[in-house]
Amino acid sequence: MNTTHIVIMAGGIGSRFWPMSTPEYPKQFVDVMGCGRTMIQMTVERFAPLCPLENMWVVTSEDYVGIIRSQIPEIPESNILAEPCARNTAPCIAYACWKIMAGCPEANIVVTPSDALVINVDEFRRIIRGALSFASEGERIVTLGIKPTRPETGYGYIAAGEQIAGSEICAVESFREKPDAETAQKYLDAGTYLWNAGIFIWNVDTIVGSLRRFAPELAAKMDTMAKAFYTADEKKVVGEVFPTCEKISIDYAVMEKADYIYTYPSDFGWSDVGTWGSLWTLLPHDENGNAVVGKNVHLYECKGCIVHAPNASSVVLEGIEDSIVVEREGRILICRMSEEQRIKEFQK
Repeated sequence: MNTTHIVIMAGGIGSRFWPMSTPEYPKQFVDVMGCGRTMIQMTVERFAPLCPLENMWVVTSEDYVGIIRSQIPEIPESNILAEPCARNTAPCIAYACWKIMAGCPEANIVVTPSDALVINVDEFRRIIRGALSFASEGERIVTLGIKPTRPETGYGYIAAGEQIAGSEICAVESFREKPDAETAQKYLDAGTYLWNAGIFIWNVDTIVGSLRRFAPELAAKMDTMAKAFYTADEKKVVGEVFPTCEKISIDYAVMEKADYIYTYPSDFGWSDVGTWGSLWTLLPHDENGNAVVGKNVHLYECKGCIVHAPNASSVVLEGIEDSIVVEREGRILICRMSEEQRIKEFQK
């Protein structure tokens, strides 16, 4: 029996990607790259060789269940776990892990965001398999650490410690918040700091035991919910109990408290595609440094722009430089690349 289970977190709203990403239809359900597949479809494809589809789970908002059913119908409906409300990543992950434990007490679990990009999928799978093997051997939690290529201020960092004998995996010394530019450069120069990809690997006993130890109130609520799993009362009980969970991230609940955290330094071409600027770096560029998604986009004397208008009948731009131009369903954004951190406020 395959004991590997994949948990895909798909509840975010991607507010930095407006207007392509909206609360009603966030970026994980959009073809961001213009490749014919949405971010969540690409995530499922990435993990498909590692476990059967009945071992894949999606945790999401009740509002997105219909979208998920239409985009990834191959995943059983019973494996789409609807959160009644957003409570951050610890309750989200706990819900999935308790549900998996009810059906597979020996499960080894990978938790992943739904909206990241991986370039070298074969290397990614090799690392995931290695992390699963390592985590299955005892009380060990593994997080993937991406080898940085630039002094990035938009990611949290992992300080890697001593390498485990006979393994590529290292102990984690500490987790660091998103740094300023100077600190990010120091991290890059040191060579021992990794980007935190938010991908976790553990045995179900390890994560459930960790939450009982470090977040006992949350664990108790999961125990209450678990009594109703696979019964007619499940939706009702989850609807009553889940909203009472504390809003807390898995980083604060477990990762920063446990002393059995490890990281797997990785280099498989990863991005969280968190901003228009990051998407610009990932897309092909023309001779003037423009990145375009959309067949009906025409540029004249434009430089360093990203234009995302896959469904527009026609977009013509002249003399635009270092800007973001996006069209989706009648919403249009034109913004200087240097001001993209303000996109959240533009939506208000």
